[in-house]
Amino acid sequence: MLINCAAYQNGSKLTDVTVEDISEHLKLPDQFLWVALKNPTDQEIDKMGEEFGLHELAVEDAKHGHQRPKIEEYGDTLFCVLHMLEVDEDDLLRVGEINIFVGRNFILSMRSRSTVGFLNVRQRCESEPHLLTHGSGFVLYALMDAVVDRYFPVIDWLARELDAIENRIFERSASARTNIEELYDLKRNLMVVQHAALPLLEAISKLYGGRVPGICVGMGEYYRDIYDHLARIVKSIESIRDMLNTAIQVNLSLISLDDSAITKKLAAWGALFAVPTMIAGIYGMNFEAMPELKWMLGYPMALGLMIVLDVILWRRFKKAGWL
Repeated sequence: MLINCAAYQNGSKLTDVTVEDISEHLKLPDQFLWVALKNPTDQEIDKMGEEFGLHELAVEDAKHGHQRPKIEEYGDTLFCVLHMLEVDEDDLLRVGEINIFVGRNFILSMRSRSTVGFLNVRQRCESEPHLLTHGSGFVLYALMDAVVDRYFPVIDWLARELDAIENRIFERSASARTNIEELYDLKRNLMVVQHAALPLLEAISKLYGGRVPGICVGMGEYYRDIYDHLARIVKSIESIRDMLNTAIQVNLSLISLDDSAITKKLAAWGALFAVPTMIAGIYGMNFEAMPELKWMLGYPMALGLMIVLDVILWRRFKKAGWL
């Protein structure tokens, strides 16, 4: 679905453009087109590929979707894939995708599986005409900056979730199995963020320093700013991952400690029952020449001995913390 299609010149918007007039505006000097699509169909992607003369391999990637974040050059055109991350109202991590085609006089964005648009990015660019004069190179920066900045709230959400789970780990009423399940869910979400940010960190380094695409000439400090943001995000991911692994190990250690405590209690209660059983077993043997067999106080003595020994054992186990 077409969201917006407009022509810009000298940092200002000239007019909205229909799809049929795209090819005509591309011929005009000192202009560039900014086209935005949402959940485009294969037919719409093919149509845009024809209008802008896009490489067939890039068009094929855009149609299939679910690509790894990357930046590729096809002649004078850049093809960028970025993952869009957002946390919905049910505290579930949603992963969208935006494919961006950038040429000397156009920029085409295709957003899929995402509920958050880029209207604020267009407004920001139009409010900064001195930067918009850089054309499609600045718009690419603005779009990438908006996508990367949306990673920070996701990182904060993951950190809050981890803090909440860590606090529950040491609660007596907490379920160890539930904690482990939540920690592994958090680890999966963390890997999703890592798969979005880490490849992009490597890819964006191509846009500043050394040989850079002609579209990005003069915008090096802006792309370096995005790189710095991504570097902070990757470091935060590594920090959360280390804390997450520690939390998992602590939870498993607590489970082992609980199992050990239960084993001690069972062993203690077993010993309390074993002593009377042993005494009863000895006096239950049917031998005629047994001591105290015909003694009148033999029965109460045996019971008393059982009780005394069990009381001694119970006090020792209690003192040792086994009971």
